[in-house]
Amino acid sequence: MDDDAASIARREELEALSSGDLHDRAVSRAARHLDVKFFWRLFEAVPAAEAAVGEMEEARDDVSSLVARANDIRHSGEGELAEALRPLYLEYLHEHGEGA
Repeated sequence: MDDDAASIARREELEALSSGDLHDRAVSRAARHLDVKFFWRLFEAVPAAEAAVGEMEEARDDVSSLVARANDIRHSGEGELAEALRPLYLEYLHEHGEGA
């Protein structure tokens, strides 16, 4: 299998995972590799994802509260929020060659 085919296969394996599983994998990988850049991207993405799923008050609160934002990252693998952040998890895991 050439590199392009392997990359597509890994992407398809990742696509088959639930959003919660993608979150867990991405967060675990970032923690293992001390990837502060990923956590910052997630930190920035959560309020927009909350707004996208109708959690406007939560999104507004997060913009003004560091503690709330840290809690959001902890819960960013759950429910509709995980679904809204799914592209971020897929992109991150695919960039780093993670497959299922």
